[in-house]
Amino acid sequence: MKKKKKIQRGSENVFRDVGVSHPERTYARAQVMFLISDIIRKRDLTQKKAAEILDISQSKVSCLMNGKLSKFSMDYLFELLNALDNDVEIIIKPKTKEEKSASTHVLQMI
Repeated sequence: MKKKKKIQRGSENVFRDVGVSHPERTYARAQVMFLISDIIRKRDLTQKKAAEILDISQSKVSCLMNGKLSKFSMDYLFELLNALDNDVEIIIKPKTKEEKSASTHVLQMI
């Protein structure tokens, strides 16, 4: 008789599910990396051309496109967005009474 495997539904944040420290910040960084990769794809840029525009090496573009989070700080990702002619706005606000704790979110991706 086969044992039934228990399946557990994850949350919207895989980084929280696997126990990453600061999962909201990590998730936000992953969202911004995805946005940059998406811009590169939508513009039909080769990694070589993207590297020229971003003023980084082609291997760094490869890391970006493949989601190597450890290679990029949020600040650096903002610089890359600017290099791709995107404005970045940061909003800081107090948490609401309903929120259990303060958090980090990417509110809008264009």
